[in-house]
Amino acid sequence: TVSPAAERLRYILGEEDEAPNPTLFTEMDTLQHDGEEMEWKESARWIKFEEKVEEGGERWSKPHVSTLSLHSLFELRTCLQTGTVLLDLDGYSLPQIIDDVIEKQIEDGLLKPELREKISYVLLRKHRHQTKKPIHRSLADIGKSVSSNTTRSPVRSPAAGAAFHRSTEDLRMRQSASYGRLRHAQSRSMNDISDMPSTDQLKNKFIKKIPKDAEASNVLVGEVEFLEKPFVAFVRLLQATMLGGVTEVPVPTRFLFILLGPAGKAKSYNEIGRAIATLMVDDLFSDVAYKARDREDLIAGIDEFLDEVIVLPPGEWDPNIRIEPPKKVPSAEKRKSVFSLNEVGQMNGTAGGAGAGGGGGGSEDGEMPEVHEIGEELTWTGRFCGGLYLDIKRKLPWFPSDFYEGFHIQSISAILFIYLGCITNAITFGGLLGDATDNYQGVMESFLGTAMAGSMFCLFAGQPLIILSSTGPILIFEKLLFDFSKGNGIDYMEFRLWIGLHSALQCLILVATDASFIIKYITRFTEEGFSTLISFIFIYDAIKKMIGAFKYYPINSDFKPDYVTMYKCECVAPDPGEYTSFSA
Repeated sequence: TVSPAAERLRYILGEEDEAPNPTLFTEMDTLQHDGEEMEWKESARWIKFEEKVEEGGERWSKPHVSTLSLHSLFELRTCLQTGTVLLDLDGYSLPQIIDDVIEKQIEDGLLKPELREKISYVLLRKHRHQTKKPIHRSLADIGKSVSSNTTRSPVRSPAAGAAFHRSTEDLRMRQSASYGRLRHAQSRSMNDISDMPSTDQLKNKFIKKIPKDAEASNVLVGEVEFLEKPFVAFVRLLQATMLGGVTEVPVPTRFLFILLGPAGKAKSYNEIGRAIATLMVDDLFSDVAYKARDREDLIAGIDEFLDEVIVLPPGEWDPNIRIEPPKKVPSAEKRKSVFSLNEVGQMNGTAGGAGAGGGGGGSEDGEMPEVHEIGEELTWTGRFCGGLYLDIKRKLPWFPSDFYEGFHIQSISAILFIYLGCITNAITFGGLLGDATDNYQGVMESFLGTAMAGSMFCLFAGQPLIILSSTGPILIFEKLLFDFSKGNGIDYMEFRLWIGLHSALQCLILVATDASFIIKYITRFTEEGFSTLISFIFIYDAIKKMIGAFKYYPINSDFKPDYVTMYKCECVAPDPGEYTSFSA
């Protein structure tokens, strides 16, 4: 049976769209209090994985997989059930959006009218991102400048002192009164929220990591003293809008989540904010957020997310350990295909054909499926040269770039590396082959074979990192083959030719029958066993050569070191008689 949430998402996500949804950049800001001053401080951000501001606020952490508490997801679900949800709001600025949200809360009886100005004041405080200085530092700098001015001019007239005290009192009165009656127009005039991106935003190099067509979702969480129950709002704008200094980078905002609650539960609010931020960068939930028609669609997206959540029991892992992103992120298309209108038969948890047979399964029309995507598991296509055809089809669009990109300046280091790797290998094993085969195959033959095989390999767009010349197993094989030929009176070169033709025929048969899928059944034990055999052969040859050296250069066991100083060598003139006879 299909769950109600999955059935609802099936009709939301089953419709074909003209273009995929933009990538979402999510930023979470938390409300910071410093005496009477308040501001929003950036605490975390997401593109695909989470990055936190490290303790001390000086640098970002490495991207890592978000670890959420199950309780925070249930609290988030409750917030969306009881809070305000505005979908396709026509907003052009943050003050106007906040006014619409507050008005909706008052209409629904979720907020007292007398709290309108206070909520508006809090939500329109300026945002400080990672490049900005904190409040206490800026105030300290102001204090230093004021103190330096007072030390420079210690004598002040009574009239100037009275004017100074009056201006200070007026400033205090304005700050205390502004908390209750400040509206968005006044806050704009005080430059708390700027409509245009600041210089720091435009110079932020992090924008290079975000796709050009990306949109932002902003999460604002904090605690205030004047609220008795949480103020929750989820807003989706009709069109992505630039909200000035709200976002770290100049990216238009499409989604806005606000959570303000009574004091004393800041940690809980932060976890709820991390939960919605993680959901917004989830491929499935982000599509739900873009296509949701009402509140129930969003809740169905959370329910489906909860169905796929894996819970780690407490006490068996350290929550402080950050999980690094996987090298290969699972494809989101498999999750989305479950909710496709054309995949009705896969709604019982058999997404991506998992319910089929282990050998790749079969389709309804009896034909074998073709599952030869890049990075996917090798699967038998069931066609003659089917795997070769799919490889050519996938590689053909990139074939020209394999050649003209080789002339790029950044390719020089790779070209030199591959060249030196091939030539040193050919020289080393060429010399060893010459010793093993009585120079039937030497350095020159190894050079020629490497050049010919490498040229053909690259012309057919092969992987250049594969070793093309002789290797250890080939050296062992050639040595054993030469010894076998020599011992049985067989011409080694002719025998070697027929072995090469037989190997080529085997390769053609394997490619034609798409037998490469068999490699998924080969375990590491086979590879390690073969490597162990090669290692023992090399160790045996090394010991054999070392022992053979003693036959040519035997050790003098009668040598006595004490007699070294007693040996004498003299130059004696030849006997004249012997010299004469020798001349004759």
